Amino acid sequence: MTAPPILEGRDLHAYYGQSHILRGVSIAIAPGEAVGLMGRNGMGKTTLIRTLMGLVPAARGEVRIDGAVATGRPTFAIARSGIAYVPEGRGIFASLSVEENLAIAERAPDGAMPVWTRERVLGLFPRLSERLTNRGDQLSGGEQQMLAIARALLGNPRLVIFDEATEGLAPLVRDEIWRTIRSIRAAGVATLIVDKTVAEVAAVVDRVMILVKGQAVVEGPARDILSDTALMHRHLGV
Repeated sequence: MTAPPILEGRDLHAYYGQSHILRGVSIAIAPGEAVGLMGRNGMGKTTLIRTLMGLVPAARGEVRIDGAVATGRPTFAIARSGIAYVPEGRGIFASLSVEENLAIAERAPDGAMPVWTRERVLGLFPRLSERLTNRGDQLSGGEQQMLAIARALLGNPRLVIFDEATEGLAPLVRDEIWRTIRSIRAAGVATLIVDKTVAEVAAVVDRVMILVKGQAVVEGPARDILSDTALMHRHLGV
């Protein structure tokens, strides 16, 4: 029997004020699967993520976790079900040290040994080991992003959602982030990735969904969609 998706949205509609942002989007991420969520700016990608995470209320439709309805569940409860979110803007605690940011996040999976320990996470990001006593606001942008990812992993999630994790970072730091995402995939953790770097997304995901004006217009295997140059130019301008 096939396991239900870890996280699923069915016919989701969401608004900001009077603006109808999501218009009937359905998405599902299976255990161990990597999904790329693409679209030009302002097409609803972040709103979809925030709706799945309970940060934006769904006006219509359902959010499901492991097949059970989770619509309206608070964000902390969604996180405790094994879903981690690395938001655009990073969301670290600026006044806390790196060590304190990590300590807050540490959580072993229910009934299992932790896959992601502090030692393993700091092995991915050696620079954080050198900054343990620094406050969040004393870190560079790249180091803040590393901390955001490290913090997400210490919750030992089954699914990690990345929203523009490489935005505005130096090329060497971006490469380090992508190496980390590949390591997360190799460990069997599912991922939902929003990123403008089409080639890097294509190299790591199984499936791609493209949003246009709050609707999913294209969905399918990454190789098929990303090799269709006319489609990519029409919807993404690349």
